[in-house]
Amino acid sequence: MSSSLFDLKDRVVVVTGGAGQLGRAFTEALVAVGAKVAVIDRAPVDETAHVLSIACDITDRAALEHALARIEGQWATPFGLVSAAAIDSPPDAPPEENGPFETYPEASFDRIMNVNVKGTFLCCQVFGGAMAAQGRGSIVNIASIYGMVSPDQSLYQYRRDRGEVFYKPVAYSASKSALFNLTRYLAAYWGAKGVRVNTLTLGGVFNNQEPAFLERYNAKVPLGRMADAKEYNGVVQFLLSDAASYVTGSNVVVDGGFTAL
Repeated sequence: MSSSLFDLKDRVVVVTGGAGQLGRAFTEALVAVGAKVAVIDRAPVDETAHVLSIACDITDRAALEHALARIEGQWATPFGLVSAAAIDSPPDAPPEENGPFETYPEASFDRIMNVNVKGTFLCCQVFGGAMAAQGRGSIVNIASIYGMVSPDQSLYQYRRDRGEVFYKPVAYSASKSALFNLTRYLAAYWGAKGVRVNTLTLGGVFNNQEPAFLERYNAKVPLGRMADAKEYNGVVQFLLSDAASYVTGSNVVVDGGFTAL
């Protein structure tokens, strides 16, 4: 297969959440294969000839439209969108955030759904709509294994054993599950317009987690470890490139085998 199939030279790609761990890895990898990357994030990143930093709240449609105008003014209408922006309750969140389902705060549910679902929806509307008007493009919505399967609460038993009240909360799982049918809907809706839309479902990424958690998580992964953020770059490049010209409406799972068990 010709390497030109994977070429992204001079293609404009929007990466939301581009200042985060995965977003930074995606940006660096896409620039390395010739893409021009517009990073959408609330935190700035260093700009270069091939990286444009745009401070933006993805839940604000007007702000996204302003971002699109800036991208088109400096470069061109985007060819690709990688929707990686997302939030979750961190492991050190207040007890009510990581407590039992029965008392999970409504405000927390709304906040996470607003960013992870509404934010992705709006980015697809604004950037995907511009792609459809051009008659070409590729959208990659970043999902999670916890949108496919329930979090295994036994992974966190070590925290409860030491006296903490801790359960992996519900909102992140619900939000990532919603992306699967948003993707399928858009793949069908925009197929005739030449815009491909796929979901990339990721497993856990190593980020200096507690050894007790790593031991339990890695035992559930056939490859025996969490991913390095850079291990997802090749699949993102594939889905954005002409090598995936007949791939749309799909859910590509890259999880070290976690969901195979």
